[in-house]
Amino acid sequence: MCGIFAYLGPRQASTVLINGLRRLEYRGYDSTGIAVKDGTIQLHKKVGKVGDLETILPTQVPGHIGIAHTRWATHGIVNDSNAHPHQSVNGKVVIVHNGIIENTRQLRTSLTVQGVELQSDTDSEALAHIIERELSVDNNPEKAVRRTLHLARGTWGLCVLFLEHDVIVCARNGSPLIIGQGDDEMFVSSDPHALAPYTHRVVFLEDGEIATLTSTSMKLSTLKGKDFNPSITVLEEDWGESELGEYPHFMLKEIYEQPDALRHCISGRLDRVQGNGRLGGLELEPRDLGKVPHVRLLGCGTAYNAAEIGQIMIEKLARIPAVAHISSEFRHNDPVINPNALHFAVTQSGETADTLSAVKEIHLKGGSVFGVVNVVGSSIARECGKGVYIHSGPEQAVASTKAFSNMVAALSVFALQIGRSRSTSKERGKQLINGLQEIPHLIEEYLENQGPILEAVEMIKDAKCVLFLGRGISAPVAKEGALKLMEIAYIPCLAYPAGEMKHGPIALLEEGSPVIFIAPNDHVKMKTISAIHECKARGARVILIHEKGDDIANEADISIPIPPVHSLLSPLLTVIPMQLIAYHTALALGCNVDRPRNLAKSVTVE
Repeated sequence: MCGIFAYLGPRQASTVLINGLRRLEYRGYDSTGIAVKDGTIQLHKKVGKVGDLETILPTQVPGHIGIAHTRWATHGIVNDSNAHPHQSVNGKVVIVHNGIIENTRQLRTSLTVQGVELQSDTDSEALAHIIERELSVDNNPEKAVRRTLHLARGTWGLCVLFLEHDVIVCARNGSPLIIGQGDDEMFVSSDPHALAPYTHRVVFLEDGEIATLTSTSMKLSTLKGKDFNPSITVLEEDWGESELGEYPHFMLKEIYEQPDALRHCISGRLDRVQGNGRLGGLELEPRDLGKVPHVRLLGCGTAYNAAEIGQIMIEKLARIPAVAHISSEFRHNDPVINPNALHFAVTQSGETADTLSAVKEIHLKGGSVFGVVNVVGSSIARECGKGVYIHSGPEQAVASTKAFSNMVAALSVFALQIGRSRSTSKERGKQLINGLQEIPHLIEEYLENQGPILEAVEMIKDAKCVLFLGRGISAPVAKEGALKLMEIAYIPCLAYPAGEMKHGPIALLEEGSPVIFIAPNDHVKMKTISAIHECKARGARVILIHEKGDDIANEADISIPIPPVHSLLSPLLTVIPMQLIAYHTALALGCNVDRPRNLAKSVTVE
């Protein structure tokens, strides 16, 4: 969601800020703006993309210090007034803010009573006015910000620019901020990888911390006023190439990157001799795994679908209870935490606010959590301390593809590792390893001959609703397929276990209704065939994803074959046709494939 970028140094600030915002575009946003100081503070902001902002910028925007923002609306409609940055009444303070101020109504009412005329409907604007008021007390920027934040409740990643001071004051509480230290210049970003072109020396602000920056200095303190020394981290992880290259869209590029991404994910993590998984980042010995009473997995959206697949694999291989939870519900359900259980936080960005809150809830109740994360150095990765990086590389499209596959692969390796400590034989472990190592090649084989994807698109693109069905380990794959189509093509979709279809969704079926079935050659295939017959009897048209050479193809109106695959690993293959169907349907409907409306890549508010 919302992105922050700030700069102090010898370069022309506007150029650096625009480049920083471009590297944050993947997060999802609806408006953008910059503020640059050069004697006065120049504000430029506009609804739309960074490119739209550039159309209204003067040829020259002088100044060497500035802040910038991409907004994803929470309070107030999408318009120029609600776009960030926000300026105080006398123009002495300008702010950009990520997060939500929960007591904004109280703060705005207080300001209105004092005669302040608010210019936006946002929760953020009040902070600018209060900081300016507090600045008049002692003309100390850091103390003014600190006193203001003592009045606020909620979450913030905050950067403050001052007309009369050559400093930027930053503060974090629940929304990420990273400081980048260059040679006589400083950068601030809500994403460490936006800093990569400029510096690899970074400081991750933690909750309750404030930073006061000049181009050559960094002063850190807590919200309570205690100073401390910065801890410099050197970003060594290669985030890889994030340019489109020969592809028309990032989503298509990332679909085709899945074989190599999977190779990176499983490389060095499979012990062929012992038929075992090897996730060293967990720091768990077989004797530790043998004592685990149960496993819980937390995630949102695509990560939750991957967690459900992980849950099934853990139970099948380790024969212990496992359950996947939607992160946004977990904390509010007052969960009972067993400190001996294993908990996994599954997330691409590592900044998902709901999952981060769930992690903190588990820690508060005495449990420990392992991260299954793509972004190195992210908040959840650091909060967990231990876990598994899935090594997908940059995923720029909002709709996740290769990160989903790598989450499933990483959880598969864990399921094997815990399974071998309990009930899975060496021989079965070797079979699973062979299957995992074949998956990248099988995906490449499928991508060379994708089947009648465009025929499927013609069937569904004008549908009122599309139903996705699967059984067993294919049920969460159906959810992922429905999510993809709904996210980027804006078609209402339902996903159900195929056996549950007759308990409600069957009422939606009429002549010509499209139903997508996922039916690998596994132990529930015959049950899936029964559900296909029930749908066809009511006039539905069936798009079937199945293994090549399987007679089940005769049941379909449109048959999409995939290479034969190990039954437990089938999600890594069956998901690919659904990603392609979603992509091509969105194109056919003229939708923005990489930046679907209202969505954000990194959901940093609850």
